[in-house]
Amino acid sequence: MVRELSGYLGSRDPELRDNLAYSIIATWIVDQEQLSATELISLLDEWSRNLRVGVGELGADGVLKRSFSVLCLLVLAERDLKTAFLGAARYRTLLADALAYLKHEHDLRRFDPTIGWIHATAHTADLLAGLASNPLFRIKDQGRLLDAISERLSSAQEVFTHEEQDRLALVAAAIVRRRDFDPAVFYHWLRALNAADQQVSKDSPPKLELLQASENDTYMLHGLAVDLCMGPSSPATSNALNAVLQVLRAR
Repeated sequence: MVRELSGYLGSRDPELRDNLAYSIIATWIVDQEQLSATELISLLDEWSRNLRVGVGELGADGVLKRSFSVLCLLVLAERDLKTAFLGAARYRTLLADALAYLKHEHDLRRFDPTIGWIHATAHTADLLAGLASNPLFRIKDQGRLLDAISERLSSAQEVFTHEEQDRLALVAAAIVRRRDFDPAVFYHWLRALNAADQQVSKDSPPKLELLQASENDTYMLHGLAVDLCMGPSSPATSNALNAVLQVLRAR
């Protein structure tokens, strides 16, 4: 039945795709912990393959299957946190696939009145935040994820309007809250992001693509500040929050 439901992830009908297929899959795999490790790995392979089918196309319905396959991969990441089944090799492949998809998906539509939510960027951010909470996440991965956030926000060539920046901020917040958080990597990323955004004021009139990237970064940093305020406090999160606020005050 999960295989059958998976076939609806690319449906133009939001009731079938979102309210039924994805929601039932999530309930069975995470809440009820149905399916064996072998079955879960088979679904991992299927949904990971979906991310590469038609990626880079614009305006086609294929983005629906890719975007909702990402959500189903998040379901597997959440299940792995409850009962580990991925293992190091599969985890690293999934992380690489998620980063590649975030970079190469060109269809950035959020919501369509006919087909409902598309939201590929937000869904991929959710998956990356889940993977960043996994014990298999390595210290050296922190910089890769932070750089991926910056690249997605700067390459969009538009200002996101449906919480994409907030969802990407959750990825950064997950990194800050890790016990093995590397402050040096975080502060280097924050300085580089801020320096790139300062280029906007050096052009008159400002270049549109730089202005859009700066706006996305600002919204993301606002979201990150809120996330760090609301979550568990520690010296590391307090210091990171102060650094983010310092950048925001200067904008």
